[in-house]
Amino acid sequence: MSRYRLCPTPTQRVALLEHCGHARYVWNLALEQWSMWSRDSTPAPGFAEQCRQLTAARLTFGWLRAGSQTVQQQALRDFGQAVRNFYSGTHGRPAWRKAGLHEGFRIVGSQASRIVKLNRKWGGVLVPKVGWVRFRLTRPVPAARSYRVTCDRVGRWHIAFAVIPPPIPAPGTGEVVGVDRGVAVSAALSTGELLSCPGPSAHEHERLKQLQRRLSRCRRGSRRRQRVKAALAKLHARVADRRKDWVEQASTDLARRFDVIRVKDLRVARMTKRPKPKPDPVQPGVHLPNRRRAKAGLNRGILSNGWGLLVRRLQHKAAGRVEKINPAYTSQTCSVCGHRAPENRESQSVFRCVACRYRAHADVNAAVNIAAGRAVSARRETPVRVSPKREPQHATSA
Repeated sequence: MSRYRLCPTPTQRVALLEHCGHARYVWNLALEQWSMWSRDSTPAPGFAEQCRQLTAARLTFGWLRAGSQTVQQQALRDFGQAVRNFYSGTHGRPAWRKAGLHEGFRIVGSQASRIVKLNRKWGGVLVPKVGWVRFRLTRPVPAARSYRVTCDRVGRWHIAFAVIPPPIPAPGTGEVVGVDRGVAVSAALSTGELLSCPGPSAHEHERLKQLQRRLSRCRRGSRRRQRVKAALAKLHARVADRRKDWVEQASTDLARRFDVIRVKDLRVARMTKRPKPKPDPVQPGVHLPNRRRAKAGLNRGILSNGWGLLVRRLQHKAAGRVEKINPAYTSQTCSVCGHRAPENRESQSVFRCVACRYRAHADVNAAVNIAAGRAVSARRETPVRVSPKREPQHATSA
């Protein structure tokens, strides 16, 4: 996706928000129809039937007729594709779209190709029932047949063209690198490099605490609460942009330098779930401590380092060259002698093998094991002693 900053006028912003509201309304209505379907009832209406229902609704409601039929029908197409992706197992269940969080719509067809270059820095795109909207030309516009207009929680408008960029060619040197993702160090390479994702500064941390305290004192529904929430969203958006920029630079550098990139096969979505409550078997209605605050801190550390985004961008830029390795015991195995023991991990950042006394950074040692493809089983392996009266046995390879 090639994304550009959209700069609509105040009047155009109102019209774009109306398009977003109509697309969200149609999507949620189609989701409600699909959610009510069961095996004992009639099948949920398809795209053709939903379009007929949309035409009847536009004749009845003037506020819906004032919007663009192209935007509303495309929302139905997108929902149908989301349902097909859900049944095929490639995506999750379609979710509800909320105001202020999922603001956007998509244009497909001949209208999506109406793009002009105004000058060296600005371009224009024709949005139905809005007119020509300017966007910032930071790079050449690709030839796309569809685009999506979105508005984030800070109020920034973007236009994204649905084009898959070509992958970065391999250097051809045959070099393999292992990448170990962590919380203290965002990414450790088997070459010894330590990459850190830039997070919020000390001033931003203090600003975040002040805004959170102020938000807790605001009355719900007040304008002051809206202003504080907008300031919080602006601060989080600045940190998220910084993290995305780091991921783009790090993934591009790795794709250009190495032929094969090996990473841990981690399920980040499951790792960052909230811990389940533990009911007290003795006292009904009472729950035992489940360390949810500690787990929340770990989840913030994982998400702030961009674990999932880094691997996704590597798979896009180095297509077919990213290998996922079983993460079992990679941080406890010595990369020199292969001895594995929990005592090898002396601390969060120090690895010292109890067998050969090899000392290194813990994340770098794990990255070397990942680069070597040392995926061991979950069963704890013990060295096999050779008896002089029997033939030697072969130990399971680590």
